[in-house]
Amino acid sequence: MKKMLILAIFATVGSLFAREPKTYIWPEGKMPYSDQTHLKAVMTDVSSKKDFNPDEWRIPYIEWCDAPKAENKTDVCMILISGGGYGCCCDVGMIKDWEKKLADLGVTCVNFVYRTPRPKGLPIWQCAWADGQRAVRMVRAEAAKRGFNPNKIGVMSMSAGSHLATLLATSSMTAAYEPIDDLDKEPCNINFACPFAIAYAMTDGVGCPNTRDGDAVDVKLDEVFKFDEKTCPMCMMHGGNDIFSPAASTFVYRELRKRKIPAEVHLYPDKGHGAFGFDRAVEFMRQMEILGPLGKEEKLKERYASDEARGEHIKAAIWPKGKMPNRQEKQCEPYLEWHLPKVLKTKAIQVIWSGGGYYENVPDGFEVAPFRRYLNERGMAVVTVKYRVPRPAAPLAKHTTAWQDIQRAIRIVRSEAESRGLDPNRIGIMGSSAGGHLTLMGATSSKRRAYWPIDNIDKLPCNVQWAVAIYPAYSLTDGVNRVNANGGNLDSDRLVPEFSFDLATPPIIFLHGDADEWSAMNSVKAWEQLRRMGIQGEVHTLAKRGHCFQSRAVPGTGSYTWMDRIWEFMTAKGFNK
Repeated sequence: MKKMLILAIFATVGSLFAREPKTYIWPEGKMPYSDQTHLKAVMTDVSSKKDFNPDEWRIPYIEWCDAPKAENKTDVCMILISGGGYGCCCDVGMIKDWEKKLADLGVTCVNFVYRTPRPKGLPIWQCAWADGQRAVRMVRAEAAKRGFNPNKIGVMSMSAGSHLATLLATSSMTAAYEPIDDLDKEPCNINFACPFAIAYAMTDGVGCPNTRDGDAVDVKLDEVFKFDEKTCPMCMMHGGNDIFSPAASTFVYRELRKRKIPAEVHLYPDKGHGAFGFDRAVEFMRQMEILGPLGKEEKLKERYASDEARGEHIKAAIWPKGKMPNRQEKQCEPYLEWHLPKVLKTKAIQVIWSGGGYYENVPDGFEVAPFRRYLNERGMAVVTVKYRVPRPAAPLAKHTTAWQDIQRAIRIVRSEAESRGLDPNRIGIMGSSAGGHLTLMGATSSKRRAYWPIDNIDKLPCNVQWAVAIYPAYSLTDGVNRVNANGGNLDSDRLVPEFSFDLATPPIIFLHGDADEWSAMNSVKAWEQLRRMGIQGEVHTLAKRGHCFQSRAVPGTGSYTWMDRIWEFMTAKGFNK
């Protein structure tokens, strides 16, 4: 008797920590599209079992995950949605991984399992969309009981689940089913969305991989996405080599920008179909103050104030005396500086210059010095460049003399690399703002001559192996000499003609504030052009951040960790070996 009592106590205690049973979202006899009798709502870890009975899994449900610890619990709830091509709900391991990571952040999570496979005679998402709207209402109705804010409900999703999440994020004012009870008086909008690898969003890939890469003159974003008044902020992650085209993410991003809805897009080179960049979603939630108030901003130059990792420092003129092309009396004298690390760990070389509207540039300012020190700490050689400013007199273009300077500087770096134990064929360039425009000139137009050769150094090529464009300005036709008049969002806003995108164009990583007046579309549209050429670049836009996003930033946000994105890009591409 005593033994049985002990076992009963353990059973009771154990049940306190067990996952909650699933909660069906439709009352008996009230489920819309119930005539689709082949549909079931089940994760594949269950449906793959030998004794699986589909008749026991016909009704979609939500499943509340283990609650986060009381000491770090936030007022945020995240609905997790699996992918599976609208044929199944297959992302079992991914959902569990997200659940654990989000619980550690204090986020209440709920797994939503919708009906699959695809319905007959209806759009492939119709039944799942009805299930999704009902699930959001049910989750919102539980807010007070479970201790989260009914206006802090988000969605994290994958693939077809991300198509469904995008419907929930952009189109909640369109009813997916007729009301059936008082629960349907609850709003079904979500407050933020973090979709990975959105599938089926472009018109050349509705229900299948994109037949033309989501990128043709007659391919558009599917009109099923309404972008209504309740459309929420979104953070989208996508592989650049995904057969379910990353154009889905860039086109959704463009529509959000048109409506001035804060958003992020993170595009990863050489990645196929998968969920990449969970940490970017977390940084987005922090920046949007979803996880709580932002902390105190820190100055970038104060974080990287020391040249302790730098060894040899050499300053040199770019042009021999009397040989400078298009000399302008009012312009400064250009020069370059070598910053060699005390401990060399790679033969790669990063060349960096600043912005300044082509009116000034500061080789030791916040756009240059911190990243130079960051790279020296990692054992990489850096060359900084002071190019000619202010702008040359007409009829020369604003960038002409600066472009001449950087072509010459790259050739000098290449000519001296081997003597310094470095690789002349592993050179990258980086610039911000106008310097970002200049970086795109150097990266995409190295086969175009900026000046007539003056000596043997000019026999060397001035192409580079990678480029880093930080909030490039003046890159689209609606902002040739100013901020972007249309935000760069219109189809008529094209890349400026000085970017040749020639055959020597290398991979490029772009980082840009979403709220920058020198539009983030400068970066996104340049990335899209690279992709058309078969060149895999990388993009990170940062919600609510403007020009010079990195000068001051809060720890834990993308504006604080941005240099790590560049290093990861170099590592993934093998540039910093």
